[in-house]
Amino acid sequence: MTNKQSEVTTLGGGCFWCLEAVFDQLVGVEDVVSGYMGGHVTNPTYEQVCGGRTGHAEVVQVRFDPAQLSFREVLDVFFTIHDPTTLNRQGNDVGPQYRSAIFYHSPEQQATATEVINDLNQQRLWPRPIVTEVTAASHFYAAENYHQEYFALNGSQPYCQWVIVPKVAKFRKQYAAKLK
Repeated sequence: MTNKQSEVTTLGGGCFWCLEAVFDQLVGVEDVVSGYMGGHVTNPTYEQVCGGRTGHAEVVQVRFDPAQLSFREVLDVFFTIHDPTTLNRQGNDVGPQYRSAIFYHSPEQQATATEVINDLNQQRLWPRPIVTEVTAASHFYAAENYHQEYFALNGSQPYCQWVIVPKVAKFRKQYAAKLK
């Protein structure tokens, strides 16, 4: 049964497998679905999105209980687990589908996202300014079934070991008190 007080946000921060692996472990998160948002092609496939010409970003749609986890806390985790200063790139993943993006679902989310980015830029945590786009949510397309819970089902794969495991470890160390 879905909590009627749930809130939804959609986040892009490189490969959706990485984001899903982290948010699945966070207290207050009820569901995480990997997918695509922000493009101009209806029902895009993974292959189309990877080609970088659909305009979509790989994203996760996160449903969370704001009584347990605020949107600001969701963004704190988001900015911890990816580099928001690289345009259309996360590590070796390059292209507009890997851009850093917050697709807001309410004016309050938009205001919070803008405030968090301004605060982080003032703190100068990174050597370059944040390039995360803050855009109104558009149609969300769930990724193909084999992308859902990818890390949980394929954690021994080389990409998971080299890219996702370090992000999950960093998250688990920094947010130990917020783990399910």
